[in-house]
Amino acid sequence: MQFKEFLKTENVYLDGGMGTILQSRGLGAGEYPELWNITHPKEIIAVHKAYFDAGSNVVCTNTFGANTLKFSENELETIIKSALENAKIAREQSISPQEKFIALDIGPLGKLLRPLGDLAFEDAVQIFAKTVQLGVKYGAELVVIETMNDAYETKSALLAVKENCDLPVLVSNAYGADEKLMTGATPQAMVALLEGMGADAIGANCSLGPKQLKGVVEKLLQKSSVPVLLKPNAGIPKIVDGETVFPLSVQEFTDEMSAFMQMGVRVVGGCCGTTPAYIQSLIKKTKDYAPVPLTDKNITVVSSYTHAVEFGAKPLLIGERINPTGKKRLKQALKDKDISYILSEGVGQRDKGAHILDVNVGLPELDEVQALQNTVQELQAVINLPLQIDTANIQAMERALRVYNGKALINSVSGKKESMDAVFPLVKKYGGVVVALTLDESGIPQNAGGRVAIAEKILDRAKVYGISKKDIIFDTLAMTVSADTSSAQTTLQALSHIKKELGCHTSLGVSNISFGLPNRDILNATFFALALENGLSCAIMNPYSTEMLKTYYAYNALHNLDENCAEYIQNAPTLITQESAVAVPNTTVAQATTRSPLRESIIKGFKDDAKKYARAMLQEIEPLALINEEIIPALNEMGEAFENKRAFLPQLLMSAEASKVAFEEVKGVLSGKDNAVKKAKFVLATVQGDIHDIGKNIVKLLLENYGFEVLDLGKDVSPERVVETVERERAPLVGLSALMTTTLPAMEETIKLLREKTPWCKIVVGGAVLTEEYAQKIGADKYAKDAMETVRYAEELQEII
Repeated sequence: MQFKEFLKTENVYLDGGMGTILQSRGLGAGEYPELWNITHPKEIIAVHKAYFDAGSNVVCTNTFGANTLKFSENELETIIKSALENAKIAREQSISPQEKFIALDIGPLGKLLRPLGDLAFEDAVQIFAKTVQLGVKYGAELVVIETMNDAYETKSALLAVKENCDLPVLVSNAYGADEKLMTGATPQAMVALLEGMGADAIGANCSLGPKQLKGVVEKLLQKSSVPVLLKPNAGIPKIVDGETVFPLSVQEFTDEMSAFMQMGVRVVGGCCGTTPAYIQSLIKKTKDYAPVPLTDKNITVVSSYTHAVEFGAKPLLIGERINPTGKKRLKQALKDKDISYILSEGVGQRDKGAHILDVNVGLPELDEVQALQNTVQELQAVINLPLQIDTANIQAMERALRVYNGKALINSVSGKKESMDAVFPLVKKYGGVVVALTLDESGIPQNAGGRVAIAEKILDRAKVYGISKKDIIFDTLAMTVSADTSSAQTTLQALSHIKKELGCHTSLGVSNISFGLPNRDILNATFFALALENGLSCAIMNPYSTEMLKTYYAYNALHNLDENCAEYIQNAPTLITQESAVAVPNTTVAQATTRSPLRESIIKGFKDDAKKYARAMLQEIEPLALINEEIIPALNEMGEAFENKRAFLPQLLMSAEASKVAFEEVKGVLSGKDNAVKKAKFVLATVQGDIHDIGKNIVKLLLENYGFEVLDLGKDVSPERVVETVERERAPLVGLSALMTTTLPAMEETIKLLREKTPWCKIVVGGAVLTEEYAQKIGADKYAKDAMETVRYAEELQEII
């Protein structure tokens, strides 16, 4: 039986932990588990066989960290070839009767992708692609992508799989206690992205135990139309008698996991701390459970790198201002590559309440392919709203969809065969919701029936490409009433029919209705109200239009779409005064209006503006005053927003990058002077055996922007090298990072050596596998749950150092 068929009809049992078992069998601190495929094949075969014997349907190869960032291409091929051979031997040796499959296991690369890190998206795709190609070459039957804590890296891995094979692919992410990925994505956002791209199962693994992942699982089950996967740790690790242990017993794990299967989870296994005994017990208890039937949730949804936006609950606003049509200032900004102006338009529309931003850069004199890609990437660096990719250029559309971090809204396709055959393959490959214009080779029908007929034709053609109607939104084309006074009624009749009879969502460029007439806002707002009454799902509109916003908030309040009229009350003052706070969500008007342009640009993450304003202000105030009165307060404000869950990691990092640019201007003025303030030295390292340095690099960026002298030793750093550096530099602060449970002993060993050789230094530890209790037991002074907590701790110590 093929795995895809098995997945459709059965509960699927995966294997459990590998790294923690290898540790118990002698894997040393800092030793790469993947090399054991070559050096200790009997041990690897034994582990795989034990899982097959326990009843696992799927065993994952010992290739979690097998990639060209860690190994040469020749080493990588030998490792993957050996890993698959070991798994095949184990399957042959196992006499248990269940269906058995072998999965190529792919874990994270340990680097943040641009703009948050230094790894380009296409480079990540190519790195994953080499692993996938070798997996296919040596006989993998499916692919498991797991423990991903960033949506963008997850997309790059899934894209690499889809472009290099037709194997089934299961995708699992590592969620934190806040039910989000490290870079802010919710389970709903990941379902939108991964289901859109064609993942065969979607789920969660590692980081936490089953109970702690309950909220994540509930959200996945609520939104996913494909099987949900769960592969948790055996609880959160603790130190007992100097050993790392996972507290959840076999029976406790079995009971908790069986409850999830009754809720609807269909693909189950274990991660760190679990063994074949855990899997065997789970199978024994649940082998007679019938799989909970899958249902198409029929959700029309787009997403950014942090959250999903669903159509249908209430009307959505699509900001129209990043479109050069009729906008001289934006045209000039595009020609001049003035990204600051474009970003300010995006931020302004977000702060006025837009849910999605339209992005159109179509000018004849521009390279639209490159311009659209750049604009999408720049906007996503500072704004976490979903984007509508708006272009008639198919090359530009594909490039933008490829680099887009999330599930995009696509504008547009039409009823022309040429258009459908060009756009639908892109929708299918990259995921997305596409706006469909009700026109075809014959033009725009003059009556509602003609536009509905085109909509039906588009739906039929979409089916050929495997695209559901939930991923199509129809635009019945608002035409100016100055040319035809019946055009509004035609548009509304077609819109109403498509919404009610075809069951599809709808969109309109509302302001087109008033073209050529005076006092356009009056007509626009009234037409908007009529369209909403006829079933309009989303409107492409100007979020700065007071009349449009009045209609929107009043409509929601009157249609019971605004609980306790909260949004209406909240926005009523701004609809009169036209003032609103900007940048940091929930910031008051008073806060926003008292910020200097420099502080505002740092908070927004506008690097070019930060440089410009810092340079100008240095003509008027002392450099140290600029640091203490402008740059640090801006960082603190964004840091507080991050800590209070009002901003996400990407926003925090882009704010830090903007402050870094401002600092460079200050350094230029202070160069050679004695009054430059230097804070304490801070040694940073990812511990031996761990190549994941994302968290460390985030901490480094923030510490440097707060004025600390950071000595970054990199990743896979031996305890001796850490101690040597601290001794030589007399550094009072050390930060150690670890992502993998297999490298926790190396962290403990490093701390032990630091205590012995450098007793004066304070030690901060962090990483996905750590807890405060664990940090205390291995002798750390501080457990930091995120980068900002490290900064706060360092600032406190700076006062007494």
